[in-house]
Amino acid sequence: MSEHAALIAPAAAEFAGILRGIGETDLSARTPCAEYDVRALLNHLLYWGPWLEAAGRKTSPPEVATGEAEAGLVGADWLDAVEKQTARLVDVFGAPEAWQGMTALGTAEMPASIVGDMVLGEFVLHGWDLARAVGRSVDVAPEAAEAVLASAAAMGDQARAMKVYGEEVVVSDGATTFERALGTTGRNPDWVR
Repeated sequence: MSEHAALIAPAAAEFAGILRGIGETDLSARTPCAEYDVRALLNHLLYWGPWLEAAGRKTSPPEVATGEAEAGLVGADWLDAVEKQTARLVDVFGAPEAWQGMTALGTAEMPASIVGDMVLGEFVLHGWDLARAVGRSVDVAPEAAEAVLASAAAMGDQARAMKVYGEEVVVSDGATTFERALGTTGRNPDWVR
């Protein structure tokens, strides 16, 4: 799906705007991801970002000494760290070649296009999670919403089995494409903090 490469930079720009609206007092706010507050969700992004980048570059994954929960990556400079990581992911996955062929995410071999769609989903879905946590809205381009929905539907059963997605949330008949994508990933489009 190398045509999705063009969706990365606009999604990342929206994501970065959401990040800049998060204040110190927001870090303990709950998010639509039941197991994460804002700090834990930012930690999740900082932990997995290098893995996604390595998969896009088709290089070895980073060596890590701890698991995600123990990593403690959200320090005083968290905004700078996430913005730099976002820029690196845009640099890698904004290029069509990152989406071609096979790659590995850790020890799992998979089509590179799946990893690219994961990155797009990180920006769009976790962008929404963070925006909702701090009482803001998010602007998702129709093409990005369609790509995220297609990806979520394709890997939904496996993602739910791996506890990456929650149980599917039924949305109304008149739901937008993005609301359907949220529901497919176990998010309630009507979630409020």
